[in-house]
Amino acid sequence: MSKILGICGSPRKGTTETVLSAALEAAASLGPDIETELLTLRGKTIAPCNGCGYCKKNKTHCIIDDDMRELFDKLLEADGFLIASPVYVHTVTPQLMAFFSRMRPIHHMFHDAVNDKPAAAIAVGGTRNGGQESAVNTIIHLMMTRGMNIVSNEIGGYIGGKVWSRDKAGFTPADDETGMNTVIPLALKLARNVRIRQAGLAWLEGRLDRRENAG
Repeated sequence: MSKILGICGSPRKGTTETVLSAALEAAASLGPDIETELLTLRGKTIAPCNGCGYCKKNKTHCIIDDDMRELFDKLLEADGFLIASPVYVHTVTPQLMAFFSRMRPIHHMFHDAVNDKPAAAIAVGGTRNGGQESAVNTIIHLMMTRGMNIVSNEIGGYIGGKVWSRDKAGFTPADDETGMNTVIPLALKLARNVRIRQAGLAWLEGRLDRRENAG
């Protein structure tokens, strides 16, 4: 079984969550071996990292006691990531920035927990060219900082999914077919990459076991 975790960086229930849900549904359609979960930062208390060095010095979880601990455990369980944000001042939300800053204990406790796992980015803007590409680039840089392997998009989307919400209440994927055509192929490609990585790891583990048994 492969698990893809969708992380919605919006502080509100709305278009970004709708788009991410559609992307996860597409990923799950690849087969019964693909499990998905939507994780929203809406309503969560996540303070940004303050650089105190506690996790590095003590090789333990962050000393800040808030909702990040539960979300951190979700990260450790996943095999791939779809990360989405609405565009705020031409970049991602402060909530998503804080979330990524608090991943620092991964490097000091669980280095292989997200390292080289496939990940892809989605951004939603109020206008067609309202900063989606800038926000996607920011998400990609954040994912690279945490060691994730970036999944690129199909032709037309290239670096990630980019949707135009028109700031419309009750948005549905049908309201931006062009944008969703950058999201759905991305989700499917991510799911394929998750499968490929797991199959490769299983093959490698089997090969190493055979060598040990033969030696």
